[in-house]
Amino acid sequence: MTNTRTPDATVAVRTQQDQHDDQQQAPSKLKQAVSQFGVVWSNTKARVGIVILGVFVVVAIAAPLLAPYGASQNGFARSADASWAHWMGTTAAGEDVLSQLIYGARVSVLVGAVAGFLSTLVAVAIGLSWGYIRGWVAEVIGFIVNLFLVIPGLPLMIVIAAYLQNGGIAVIIAVIVVTGWAWGARVLRSQTQSLRSRDFVTAAQFSGDGATRIVFREILPNMTSLIVGSFFGAATSAILAEAGLEFLGLGDSSIVSWGTILYWAQNSNALLTGQWILLFAPGLCIALLAMSLTLINFGVDAVSNPRLREGARRKRKEATA
Repeated sequence: MTNTRTPDATVAVRTQQDQHDDQQQAPSKLKQAVSQFGVVWSNTKARVGIVILGVFVVVAIAAPLLAPYGASQNGFARSADASWAHWMGTTAAGEDVLSQLIYGARVSVLVGAVAGFLSTLVAVAIGLSWGYIRGWVAEVIGFIVNLFLVIPGLPLMIVIAAYLQNGGIAVIIAVIVVTGWAWGARVLRSQTQSLRSRDFVTAAQFSGDGATRIVFREILPNMTSLIVGSFFGAATSAILAEAGLEFLGLGDSSIVSWGTILYWAQNSNALLTGQWILLFAPGLCIALLAMSLTLINFGVDAVSNPRLREGARRKRKEATA
């Protein structure tokens, strides 16, 4: 008996099959994401980091509701001590310190998220391409990456920020991205070289798939935890870099951020006037936010390294025995 199915019918059957496969893969991906989050949450350090980060994110989003005054409202007594009206006192310009601290969380969270994401995006694109491609193109990419790794990051960041001074948060994010992608690209390149020789990559090559599809459809999904860890590391560096540039006066001093609070506290000799809270409070917030991302990275490492999970289970069993 001959097959009377028309090409259009064959295409329709394939389309229905693809839709059915996508519907089956969606719940499995959701379950996998929930399972991976459970692994991260089971880590005590990561759990503490998630809670701290969640608090800062909520404070940044709800700053207008939580802050008792406006961020730049300066009609109060200057350099006043802590009181019921101003729990952390006021600045030399007559601004409420607590309100500035709450609004300052917005800048640090924003810079950490955006600069960390963009740095990771550049690192993924360059690192995976560098690890998969061979020949002179790989040599050129390797030269550029090594050049950025050899140049000291902080002096380069200061030079670029000084040249583009008072450009706002966008310039600070751009400076951080330009100087912060190289290390992540090198780590991802090493992992890509390891996965390039696996059987599933060889099968994709024999089936006629192009390099772009193999890199981003076959190799990339197997590096999710490493990429997430790279993001948290880049976000941590971005938060510290933003605060450092603002403290040195290389950012936009008109905005309210933890770095600018430190900058103006230094200019007003806060320590000499006894207003140590102007230096201690924003410095503590910067340290806590950076620490939260570092603690979450411990849980992300457990996702990519099963040995860490086994060690954690063994410790829990020994503690309950």
